Amino acid sequence: YNTAQSKKEEVRTMFDAIAFRYDRLNHLLSMGVDRQWRSKVVRRVKASHPSTILDLATGTGDLAILLARNCPKAHVTGIDLSEQMLAIGRHKVLQAGLAERITLEQGDAENLPVTNNSFDAATVAFGVRNFENIEKGLSEIFRALRPGGAVFVLEFGMPQNKIFGALYRFYFHRVLPTIGRLISHDKSAYTYLPQSVEEFPYGKRFCKILSDTGFTQCRITNLWGGIAQIYYGVKP
Repeated sequence: YNTAQSKKEEVRTMFDAIAFRYDRLNHLLSMGVDRQWRSKVVRRVKASHPSTILDLATGTGDLAILLARNCPKAHVTGIDLSEQMLAIGRHKVLQAGLAERITLEQGDAENLPVTNNSFDAATVAFGVRNFENIEKGLSEIFRALRPGGAVFVLEFGMPQNKIFGALYRFYFHRVLPTIGRLISHDKSAYTYLPQSVEEFPYGKRFCKILSDTGFTQCRITNLWGGIAQIYYGVKP
């Protein structure tokens, strides 16, 4: 948005502005693949049998709802900067009949309103690159997790194959922003998306940040040739 606001405030403003079109655009522009990727995260979280899950950058609650449905003994706390996104998410939670097991709160991932050592698992889907300070956000996740708890991060990356990478970059920088602007009526939001992905320290660089924060057993799973990755780390 190129305003005098901090990145955090600009991200909040952007998502408030596109909230009512976000879900439709997200599934359209990813051709529904984002649902498959979230399902992969949920399967991994489910295997750890958590009773408490923290979902950061929860947005309109898609991942939180999937987690609650697949981890029937778990309570999910979703936190996001954008109140407009959360309002849609709360409506979806009510429709799903999960209001007793999902709590959606407005909050800052870099200053979490949670106690130390209080969650078995933490998830972030397509939100880490929006953190103003990635290291601080991961440190807060580390603080919130119980010893033995795991973090699962789903985030965009860039394909390393030259031909596939070139085609993807053309779609990401030319096609996606144009469609996004037409449907969302926001000139900046879908220009920000490819820019934020290009700047994100994906792959081994992000795994090193996880390790430097204190997480162990850090692993990366590439999705669709490197378009996205699932990162995993454990609090010892």
